[in-house]
Formats: sequence, structure tokens, C-alpha cells
Amino acid sequence: MKLLNGSELAGFIKERQSHVARSKHATLLIIRDSDNPVITKYVNLKIKYGEDIGVKVIDYCAKNSDDIAKKILEANNDSAISGIILQLPILEKEKTDELTNLIAPAKDVDGLSDNGDFDSATATAINWLLAGYDIKLDTARIAIVGRGKLVGAPLLKMWQNSGFNVSMFHRGDDLNALRDFDIIVTATGKPGIITSEMVKPGAVIVDAGTASEDGVLKGDVANEVRERADLTAITPIIGGVGPLTVTCLFEHVLQAA
Repeated sequence: MKLLNGSELAGFIKERQSHVARSKHATLLIIRDSDNPVITKYVNLKIKYGEDIGVKVIDYCAKNSDDIAKKILEANNDSAISGIILQLPILEKEKTDELTNLIAPAKDVDGLSDNGDFDSATATAINWLLAGYDIKLDTARIAIVGRGKLVGAPLLKMWQNSGFNVSMFHRGDDLNALRDFDIIVTATGKPGIITSEMVKPGAVIVDAGTASEDGVLKGDVANEVRERADLTAITPIIGGVGPLTVTCLFEHVLQAA
């Protein structure tokens, strides 16, 4: 079984970005309203990545949704800010679309607004990951589990636009039907929701789900699945989609700058 190592692919791109960043004055603003360990982990990864390639990263912790909106509008008009991301989820989840759509299209480097200039960073990262390991999408039956704003929804749109045979599953659907699919991308944030009987031999699995249980980060795929030798490929518990998403995000920041 092949491990889909996003960290390895990210390393090659990161080296090029560090050269490009020398000629730019790029700054990324991260806005969040939570110290949740999963959120903190990803913010810290972005801060470290920015330091490594020479992009300034500002981490702003907002008091509430009104403060988030105010900060976004200020940053839209600040020529020193190249890109803006709203680190999700926010506490008032029902305001997510309203707030992400406030981000100026040219600065929406995470690709989450309705009319941004960039595709979703996470969806693009999954595309990069599968292409990097020569996983063919055009002849496969593809399932996406979870229609979230960060992963499932933009990835579904991207792959439907490419003409791929892709189906969407929600958490309440019968996930045993996943056994009919060649490629499974899951991003529900519910640990262990994908079990062995749901996955056929030879399948490719991209686990983009993250949750914290007792301070430990876990994915959607149960350990029993990872122990199977008859899969074609699977992302590792750490170092799969996440590192490449950060790389894609900073690619957008450099383009925006």
C-alpha cells in the first residue's frame, strides 16, 4: 500500500516559493476567534511556513463576529496585506458565509468566498496530492464524504466541473455504499466514521478530516482501515492533505502579492 505523503510534495514546492518570496513583500492575515487545539495547530503551521519562506504572517484573534467583520474590512483596504483567511470553524458558524464573502476577491487566498479569485486551497491540495502520486481521477468512481465549506463543497464543484464521476455523502447517509467507489475523500471531522467494511480492496483513501479527542488529533478513517495491505493508497495520519494545503495557501498569497 502506498502512503500519499503530502509533506514530501510540499517540500519541493516550498523550496521554489522561498526563492519567489525574496522578490515580494507578501503578508498573510489570519483571523480566528478560538484557541481550539486543532485551529491553533493549523495557525501555528502557517506561521512557521511563512517564516520559512519569507512571508509575514499576522495572527489576529477576534472577540466576536462583529470584530471579525471589522478586521476584514480594514485589511481589504490595507495595501500591506496580500491575503486574508478566516480560520474555520468560527464560534458563530451560521455567519461563516457572510464573513468569508466580505473578504476582497483578490485577497481571498483560501478560496472560500463565493466570488474569490482563487480556488479552494484544500481542494486544490487534494488535486495536487492525487496527481503527484499518479492517481487517475477520470476513470474512477469518486466519493466525497462531508459537504463542508473547507473541503467537500469546493472539491465537489471542482471535480464536477472537470467532468469526473463524483458522488457526495453526508454524515447521515448509508456509508456502506462507499464500498462501490474507487476513491474516497472524507472530511467530516468525526473520528473513525470510515470503517473497514465500507472500503473495497484496491481503494484510494484521502482522509482530510480532523478532530481532537483528549488533545489527540484524529482523522475520519478508523485504524482498522489503515492496517489493511490491500488498499492502493491512503494518506498518513499526519502529513497528508494538511501540509500541501498550507503550501497551496502560500502559493496563492505569493500570487496575490
